[in-house]
Amino acid sequence: MLDIRFSRALKLMLMLAIADEHDSTALSSAQLAGKLDANPSLVRKLLVPLVDAGLVVCAKGRAGGARLGRPADDITLAEIYRCAVGDKPLWNCSPHGEQVCLVTEHASEYFAKLTAEAEEAVLASLGDRTLADSVRELRSLSDKRAAMS
Repeated sequence: MLDIRFSRALKLMLMLAIADEHDSTALSSAQLAGKLDANPSLVRKLLVPLVDAGLVVCAKGRAGGARLGRPADDITLAEIYRCAVGDKPLWNCSPHGEQVCLVTEHASEYFAKLTAEAEEAVLASLGDRTLADSVRELRSLSDKRAAMS
């Protein structure tokens, strides 16, 4: 089963970054949920680790909502990824069985090393991109699509 927490958290952060560029008021969980085609309670769950990390600030009440906690240029995709997935590894090894051969004896150790290397590569790639870079990439994609129309 594919994990979509990072993609949802990234979309949410991109929406907040664009709202921030336009000096918009904070976006409510209901507004964000409508754009994400998700439930507001899911959005609130996505926001918790982002708020805890200082990437988002939230205010309660009628004029409340979520907004970026730092400038988009100062937020990396690696930070958003870590907030979204926590310490959950990219992959999990299948459960241990009886150790009857070379593969079953060492597969867990090998897989843990492979997973750590892949996770390191993912974080390195995401660490080189900021939220502002991503907004610029989205605009570039939009401009290309408009030029083709």
